[in-house]
Amino acid sequence: MGGAVFATEKKAYPGKLTFSVFKACIVASMGGLIFGYDIGISGGVTSMDSFLLRFFPSVFHQKNLDQSNNEYCQYDSQILTTFTSSLYIAALLSSLVASAMTRKFGRRNSMLFGGALFFIGALLNGFAQAIWMLILGRMLLGFGVGFCNQSVPLYLSEMAPYKHRGSLNVMFQMSITIGILIANVLNYFFAKLGGLGWRLSLGGAMVPALIITVGSFFLPDTPNSMIDRGDHEGARASLEKIRGIQAVDEEFDDLVTASLESKLVEHPWKNLLQRKYRPQLIMSIMIPFFQQLTGINVIMFYAPVLFNSIGFESDASLMSAVITGLVNVLATVVSIYGVDRWGRRALFLEGGFQMLICQIVVAIAIGAKFGTNGNPGVLPIWYAVVVVVFICIYVAGFAWSWGPLGWLVPSEIFPLEVRSAAQSVTVAVNMLFTFVVAQIFLTMLCHLKFGLFIFFAVFVVAMTIFVKFLLPETKGIPIEEMTRVWKAHWFWSRFVDQDEVDNPIQIPKSPYFVDTII
Repeated sequence: MGGAVFATEKKAYPGKLTFSVFKACIVASMGGLIFGYDIGISGGVTSMDSFLLRFFPSVFHQKNLDQSNNEYCQYDSQILTTFTSSLYIAALLSSLVASAMTRKFGRRNSMLFGGALFFIGALLNGFAQAIWMLILGRMLLGFGVGFCNQSVPLYLSEMAPYKHRGSLNVMFQMSITIGILIANVLNYFFAKLGGLGWRLSLGGAMVPALIITVGSFFLPDTPNSMIDRGDHEGARASLEKIRGIQAVDEEFDDLVTASLESKLVEHPWKNLLQRKYRPQLIMSIMIPFFQQLTGINVIMFYAPVLFNSIGFESDASLMSAVITGLVNVLATVVSIYGVDRWGRRALFLEGGFQMLICQIVVAIAIGAKFGTNGNPGVLPIWYAVVVVVFICIYVAGFAWSWGPLGWLVPSEIFPLEVRSAAQSVTVAVNMLFTFVVAQIFLTMLCHLKFGLFIFFAVFVVAMTIFVKFLLPETKGIPIEEMTRVWKAHWFWSRFVDQDEVDNPIQIPKSPYFVDTII
C-alpha cells in the first residue's frame, strides 16, 4: 500500500502517549461496560427458572414440563426474544439523534447523557413488576447504549496519538468483554438466589452506568470537538497537554482545517451520500453488518440458553458462559497488543478463518449428537469438552479481530465534517442487525437446528473475502490524513476526487485569521 506509506511519512505528528491521554481513554472506554454487561446479563437471566416463571410461564412450562419438546425449540418465544432485542431497536433510534448531540455538545456530554439513561433503565428493570416495565427499562438501556456507542469510539480515535490509535480504541472492546464476563459471573452466583437473583442481575447494570456517568464529569473533551465548537484556545491547550509537548502547530492547524471544512457542510447526512465518501460509507455499513452476522451474539446473548438447549444442565450452562466470557477478555488483549503492530487487515483475515473452522466443527459435533430431532440422550464428557473448546476458540478469533476492529475502523476513516453522522450510521447498522439476530435466533435454532452454525459460517466466508479485496490498511495513518488511503486503493481510488486529495484547503496559521473566518 504505497499510499499508506506516503501518508504516514508526510504527516508524522510529534508527541507521545502521555498519562493524561491514557487516563482519559481508560475512563471513556468504560462506556463499553454498559454494552457488554447487557449482552452478558440477558442470556443468563432468560435461562433462570424464577425469571421465566414470573414473566414467561409458557416458556418455563415448555422448558421444564413438556418432555416431548425438541431440545432445539425449548426457548422459542417471540415475547421472550423481544425482552432481549428491544434494547437494540432503541439503540438504533437513539444513535441517529446522538449524531447531532455529539457534534453540538461534544463527545464527553454525549457519553454522560448515555450513562444517565442506562442507569434509569437498569433501575426500572431491577424493580420490574410486569413485562411492560421490563421492556421500557430495556429501551432506556438501549437509548443509553446508542449514545455511548456513538460517542466513545469517536472520543478514543480523536484523543489518541495516531501511532497508538488502534490500541487505545480497542479498549472500548476490552470494556465490552469485561462487562460480558462480569455479567456471566454474576449470573452464575445470582441464579442460586431464586427470585432475588434475576433482580440483582438486571439491577446490577446501575454500577457500570454510574462509572461512565460520573467518569464523564472529569473527562476533557477532544481537541477536534472543542475546535468544532469554537474553543480554539482551549483546544490548543488540551492538545499540548495530551501530546506532552508544545510543538503541536502542524496537528493543530490540520484540526482547524478539518473543522473549517466541516462547517462548510450544512447537511452532513446528505453529504454522506456524495461520491467522494462512497468507500467510507460502504465500510461503515458492511463492517458492522458482517460483525453481527459472524454469529457472535448467538454466543454472547444466549450462551446459557444455547448451552442449556444443547444438553448442559443449568449450572453447567452458566459456567460455560463464564468460560467463554473469560476467553473473550483474554483474547482482546491480543488485539490491543497487535492492532498497531500487525495491522487491521491481518487480524481481520486470521480471525475470519479461525471462526469459520470452529463453526464447522461445532455444527458437526452438535449435528452428530442431536441430529434433527433434538434428543441427545445422555451426553458424554467428550462432547461437552469439544463443544466448549471450539466455541472458545471461535470467541477468541472474534475477540482479536471483528470484535474490536468492527468499532475501530469505522471510527477512524471518516473526515471530521461527516464523522459524527457516519458513526451514527455504523451504530445504527450494528444495532439493527443485533436486533434482528437477537429477535430471530431462538426461532432459527428451532428450525435450522445445528445448521444455524453453517448459516453464520457462510457470512464469515463472505466477510473475509470482502476484507481481502476491499479494505485498505489504516494502521499508523493520522486520522486527518486518512483520505489518501482510499486514493491508493486499486478499487476505491475511482471514487476519490484527485484535486481534493492533492490540494486540501490551506488555512493560514494566524490564530486571528482562523478565529475570524470560523
